[in-house]
Amino acid sequence: MGMSQRRRLVAPLAVLGVMGLALAGCAEGGSGSGGSGSGSDAGKGETVRISGGITGTEAEDLNASFEKFTKDTGIKVEYTGDKSFEGNIVTKVNGGDAPDIAIVPQPGLLKTLVETGKVKTAPEAVSKAVDENWSKDWKTYGTFDGKFYAAPMLANLKGYIWYQPAKFKEWGVEVPKTWDELLTLTKTIQEKTSTTPWCAGFASGEASGWPGTDWVEDLVLRQAGPEVYDKWAAGDVKFTDPEIAKAFDAVGSILKDPAYTNAGFGDVKSINSTAFGDVAAKVADGSCALTHQASFLSANFLDVKNAAGATPTVAPDGDVYAFLLPGMKAGELQVEGGGEFVTGFSDSAATVKVLEFMASPEFADARVKLGGVISANKKADPTLASSEFLQEAMKTLQDEKTTFRFDASDLMPSTVGSGSFWKGMVDWIDGKETPTVLSDIQAGYAN
Repeated sequence: MGMSQRRRLVAPLAVLGVMGLALAGCAEGGSGSGGSGSGSDAGKGETVRISGGITGTEAEDLNASFEKFTKDTGIKVEYTGDKSFEGNIVTKVNGGDAPDIAIVPQPGLLKTLVETGKVKTAPEAVSKAVDENWSKDWKTYGTFDGKFYAAPMLANLKGYIWYQPAKFKEWGVEVPKTWDELLTLTKTIQEKTSTTPWCAGFASGEASGWPGTDWVEDLVLRQAGPEVYDKWAAGDVKFTDPEIAKAFDAVGSILKDPAYTNAGFGDVKSINSTAFGDVAAKVADGSCALTHQASFLSANFLDVKNAAGATPTVAPDGDVYAFLLPGMKAGELQVEGGGEFVTGFSDSAATVKVLEFMASPEFADARVKLGGVISANKKADPTLASSEFLQEAMKTLQDEKTTFRFDASDLMPSTVGSGSFWKGMVDWIDGKETPTVLSDIQAGYAN
């Protein structure tokens, strides 16, 4: 699958991997026998073990999110995280070591788990909660062959353009409302500064190239629309289709123009040798006017210094801020992003209660309040998010007018999404012609 945002960066909105669980008996599940119960004391005294890839401080915050739930129900929840979750969970499930609940970062991996036959369909109350609390798009990603298995948990947004508000004021420019206005803004900054406005970094070890896939996905969604995007993510629209080529051309009008890229690092080809997170420092010190990256880049600014030598503030009137890549028409709100899905391997009373809680706005509020994350739960309180930036991102996800789509590369087969697509972006920046790159990426479906 395409690299999830959490795996791409250890940040408040990041880090997905596997979790090593303390085994209870011969299996990870610790809640005991099956059979859900609806009584207020059902499951009391039992322990529900959750597996996922969230680690470090985020794992601590996730466990803390259940404190009131445990006090109210008497059900103890133990979450343990480890960075090899995505590689090991299917093997553990097939081997009889399934946890009670798994937090899955990608619909593709969720589908693979469902295919093991070990995943339970979601309880009726969970299904109802998702209908009431999330957009239909989110429920679709947890549904296979007409059966609903997994509720969404947290979320993240991609497609942000990071900039310095003070510089915009100095140049007399405003945040663009359309794609054409963004191109005009780019040209204006280039003319006013006589330097390249954009910076980008595709380097990420074996995952190099993934930032380029986010660029293309954003343009496919905005130019071709959600229907084409869905068909493309499902493999029904080929990479060689004119709509996809058009998106590459649009991205290339910025990234492959030597007058526009790569500020602070070198020429266009330096994009491939620049680490994806390093762009934050260049935006902070003013040598790069614009960069395209997901919401999690806000965390990178905590580790860099601005031109004054201080940690930059992320705020509308701060040192750095971000706006969503605009659509083709003003007012359009089309975004892609990622998130996790909560699915059960047990139907014990305690497990069912935990699943129901995790689908509620109360859980979302408890976790969001602890900081660094957002939820797409429409009934959760965005004012609880830990920064103005995250509050705005959460409101965007909750907005009825927002067209949300999951990261397409995460929905594609791994031979493409995290294989030929990633490699193709690197080859494209290195100068390979677009038609050849598109054919090469499409060939990943044959592997």
